[in-house]
Parts: sequence; C-alpha cells; structure tokens
Amino acid sequence: MYSFLTTSPWPDYELLDSGNFLKLERFGRYVLSRPEPQAAWDPHLPSSEWQRAHATFAREAGSQERGQWKLKPGMAEQWVITYERPDGLKLKFRLGLSSFKHVGLFPEQDPNWQFIYEQTKKRRAEKPKVLNLFAYTGAATLAARAAGADVTHLDSVKQVNFWARDNMDASGLDGVRWLVEDAWKYVQREVKRGNKYQGLILDPPAYGRGPNGEKWQLEDQLNEMLKLCRELLDPQDHFFVINLYSIGFSALILDNLIGGIYPPYGRQREIGEIYLHDQGQRKLPLGTFCRFAN
Repeated sequence: MYSFLTTSPWPDYELLDSGNFLKLERFGRYVLSRPEPQAAWDPHLPSSEWQRAHATFAREAGSQERGQWKLKPGMAEQWVITYERPDGLKLKFRLGLSSFKHVGLFPEQDPNWQFIYEQTKKRRAEKPKVLNLFAYTGAATLAARAAGADVTHLDSVKQVNFWARDNMDASGLDGVRWLVEDAWKYVQREVKRGNKYQGLILDPPAYGRGPNGEKWQLEDQLNEMLKLCRELLDPQDHFFVINLYSIGFSALILDNLIGGIYPPYGRQREIGEIYLHDQGQRKLPLGTFCRFAN
C-alpha cells in the first residue's frame, strides 16, 4: 500500500514555513532557520517572521552540510523538549546545534515512533528483541524500550550514542544495550550466530563511516544489507521499519527491494513518503519509508 505519513501535532514542535531551500521550525521555545534542499518553492511567511529565528544556520562555502549557527542573544546551545502521545508514549529529547545543521532529532519520524511503540506492544514474545541500526540519537530506540522491548542500539559514532543515552535518562528509561559498531559487520556476525529479532529498525545514511573507517555507501550495500536483515527477522513474530533520506532512492525503488527480499511476510507492507506540512499547508518531502508487521 502506497501512502504518505506526516507528524500529528505536538506542542514542542512545528514547521512554521518552508521555501527558498530553507525551513523555519520551532523546537520548544526556540525558532530555527536551516537549509532544506527540497523546499524549492517560495516561503509562505514574510521575511520579518524568518528574521525572528533565534538561530540561523549558514553553510560554509563549497559545502552542502557543514557550516555555523548564528545565534541571537539568549539562544541556548542545548535544550530539552518533550514528546508525548495519547497512547502513553512520553519521551524527552536533548537538542543541540551541530556543525552539520542537525539538532539531534528528525520530527517527521513521529508516525514511525508511534508504529514502533504500538507494534512492540503487540509482539507475542514476552520481551521482544529489537535491533535499531544506524540509530543516531535514539528516538526509535526509546519508543521500543518504552513499550517493553529488549533493545540493541547501534551507531558507529560514540558521541551520538552518548547523546542517545542522555535522551534515555531524560525520558526516565534504562536497560538499552549500546553498541559503537559498524552496522554491516555486526549484522553479518549476528546472522552467523543465528540470532533473531522481533523488531528491526533501519535508518541508513546515503554515506557514512564505521568506527574504524569502514565505508558505507547506500546504493552499493543496501540490497545486501536487507538480505542479511531478512535472516535476523523472526518469521513468526515481527515488525520492520526502514527510512531512507537519499533523494536518489524513490519509494518505487524501495518497494522493489523489499518486495523481492521479504516475501511472503512483506506482502502487507506500507510504503511511501514522509513529509511535514507548514503553516501554508505545503508538504515538505523528507524521505521514503517502508514498514510491515505480522
């Protein structure tokens, strides 16, 4: 089933505007302006509203990612926001201003956090095992842990894992298994060990490096990574979520990959695009996804 996912309103986040390859967002009490390569249209709000941003990210010359934040007086470099849903999921996230324009959270993933929380609770296993690969600062990890899962959180960057632990502590949770590993090597070892998981979450970047310089290239390795993950998925009791942010990977490509690798239990897959809508009701695309469960 092809579908579009977007975040439902929550008090500590909103996309105020987008356009001119920028986005204007509110995280808690702070408003940020930062680059967004897919916002190809004109902004909805006047420039005076954009000038109210507490922090604005300016790219370095010749770089698509690196840059510096320009801060107004009183703007914190770190702060905490709350994420709470009617189904009982309540988490807290420490945000910060990185030199790569990121703040430590991807709010558009809200519908997948809810899916992970709900599906973890539906597993037949008493304490479902969930593996989160390329796990970043751990929002998906914490959604699974809050639902009672035995979670393994894997990211190749030690500082990012520390950040995720801060989020766990702020959320009043514990018991996550933290790994600073190369995802490709770890999954290969898990297959050899015969381990199975009731939940698999993948959020791979277009390009990355493992802790020892191992190279990850999405277009070269995704197909084989998905095949390895198939061996880790409990065929009788499972859920699966993958997000892709690379503009070159459409939902149709992802559909072909999943359809070829995960039959029969991927037949009921939901696949499509994730977006955020701003105050002008423009839909800002922010990646593709696929998820399924039995």
